[in-house]
Amino acid sequence: MTSKPELKGRPELRGRAVRLAHLLPTGRAQAARTPFVLLVVLLLGGGLIGLLVLNSALSEGAFRLDDLQRETKELTDEEQALQRDIDAYSAPDALQRRARELGMVPGGDPAFLGPDGKVKGVPSAASAARAPLVLAPEALATATAPLPSPPPTPRSPHATTTPGR
Repeated sequence: MTSKPELKGRPELRGRAVRLAHLLPTGRAQAARTPFVLLVVLLLGGGLIGLLVLNSALSEGAFRLDDLQRETKELTDEEQALQRDIDAYSAPDALQRRARELGMVPGGDPAFLGPDGKVKGVPSAASAARAPLVLAPEALATATAPLPSPPPTPRSPHATTTPGR
């Protein structure tokens, strides 16, 4: 028999197989397993950290979306309130009331000029004898009497003015 003890579960080797068997390790290879275990641990740790970062980003996006939806709802409510105010101010009865408060009176029948320069229709005067001066509410508080308007200055028909000069 050979001088080497026979390994359990291995048949006895002869000739060339003996020389090749010396090249193969007979024990368990601990050194080759360590890098693999480290690689697996690093991959798992990196995956968990990546999931944590992704989850945090999604949560932040969800909070931002919630804030934007709340802001959109508030702005929509404000827009609807402003539209109700506009509708209330532009209603015919509200316009008539505000016009009367400013001293305006209903106008009479209008007359129209045709393309040939002829007057069509018969104009009539407004129902009030004298139409009051209509001022802005800010001007009503400061104005005590209407300012006289300056007399118009005559212009020569050949004089031209250029805007901005």
